[in-house]
Amino acid sequence: MSIQDKIDDLRLRRAQARAAGGAERIAKQKEGGRLTARERLELLFDAGTFRELDVFAVHRCRDFGMDEKLIYGDGVITGFGRIRGRLVYAFAQDFTCYGGSLGEVFAEKICKVMDLALKNGAPMVGLNDSGGARIQEGVVALGGYGEIFFRNTVASGVIPQISMILGPCAGGAVYSPAITDFIVMIRRSSYMFITGPEVIETVTGEKVTKNELGGAMSHNTRSGVAHFAAETEEAGLELVKELLAYIPSSNRENPPFVSTDDPADRMDPELMKVVPDDPNKPYDMHAVIGRVVDDGVFLEVHPHFARNILVGFARLGGRSVGIVANQPTHLAGCLDIDASWKGGRFVRFCDAFNIPLVTFVDVPGFLPGIQQEYGGIIRNGAKLLYAFCEATVPKITVITRKAYGGAYDVMCSKHIRADINYAWPSTEIAVMGAQGACNILYRRELKEAADPAARRAELVRQYNERFASPYLAAARGYVDDVIEPQETRPRLIEALEASASKCDARPPRKHGNIPL
Repeated sequence: MSIQDKIDDLRLRRAQARAAGGAERIAKQKEGGRLTARERLELLFDAGTFRELDVFAVHRCRDFGMDEKLIYGDGVITGFGRIRGRLVYAFAQDFTCYGGSLGEVFAEKICKVMDLALKNGAPMVGLNDSGGARIQEGVVALGGYGEIFFRNTVASGVIPQISMILGPCAGGAVYSPAITDFIVMIRRSSYMFITGPEVIETVTGEKVTKNELGGAMSHNTRSGVAHFAAETEEAGLELVKELLAYIPSSNRENPPFVSTDDPADRMDPELMKVVPDDPNKPYDMHAVIGRVVDDGVFLEVHPHFARNILVGFARLGGRSVGIVANQPTHLAGCLDIDASWKGGRFVRFCDAFNIPLVTFVDVPGFLPGIQQEYGGIIRNGAKLLYAFCEATVPKITVITRKAYGGAYDVMCSKHIRADINYAWPSTEIAVMGAQGACNILYRRELKEAADPAARRAELVRQYNERFASPYLAAARGYVDDVIEPQETRPRLIEALEASASKCDARPPRKHGNIPL
């Protein structure tokens, strides 16, 4: 056989690999409005940069007629390429081959690229579209999942890991995405659940649809398992690219710097109007963030879940930052169970990948109630506290209005080692609001007053002046400066630049014991 014959044979085999599960199954995939695994990779990576590995791998199973069903690639495409010029490793499960089910070789391929990503300090992106473990391979398939889970855990905090759910993801298959840093789901076409609706109805008698149980919005709004819900696969892939742009390739690097034409010394007088004079009137914290960050661009993470706290990425003076902010339009910005662990996990991600934290505070406290106490608000609230205390990246805090009780401490106060703390003149820092405090401190006096309403108003005014003013905290050094709202952007950029070389050590230890 001549070299040309061998090259022709190679090309034929590559064509067979690209044919995946065959024209009929590819057509069925596309009828459902879903892209093929190869199309997804082509959209994710810069044109012409993706290089596939293990193209000719096939399974080793010889039971249940599987020896007659050999498909090159074994149902998953793995490799590396460039996303906006940066090295990224990826796998894409192919539902047209054995329903995307995971077997021994399938798992080995994924493990190989995960090992390469970790060794080379590059992000790992997983495109999940799988029916779960390959039944014909039994415990070998389960072992393959375990190997992947272990690598997800070892890579956590070392390289960014992003999962997209692009079809079904059931049983043990859900735990690999769950360990990764961010999960993107697609409305109307992606699902995650441990057990499907049929099994649940059989075991518990509960009737639920596939979408209600594990659809994109169920996990974006109710469980908090997923971080993003995209309308289409194309939009979801674009979102992954945008997300990666804020994140370093590994924990050995700083986040990418992106120059901006937005002036670092830009003032915004409109910020003077954001916080209402009435302390009980809500306002949208997005209005503050959008007027402060570069070009008004804020990539919000978990936008549909625990909406009383905002987390996400932005840039200040070209530097990538993680933003945590109370949201007064939802539950008055109170911290509850969901908000605490949502914020805590995001803070820990930013700290792991050298992303400075900027915190905007308007918090009246922790949400009261029997459901919160029984649900573990103490333990869950401690997660956010622990995360901020543990973080050694630059931490800058701006108090825009209320900072009451223990929530004042938790929201990156000076006492848990924020580097620079600013307050707007509208700030109220106290154990509790003036109304509640006066009810306790002046109960008898208010009962005996000739005009209780007028006396209450006077006592509230006095309390705010004496105990809730930002100048009392500033006098003690708990606030580094009281600033005008319009100068927030330049002051933040200056503080970040001054903190860029921060070095903050902690005692040596294997790891802490976060209150999980």
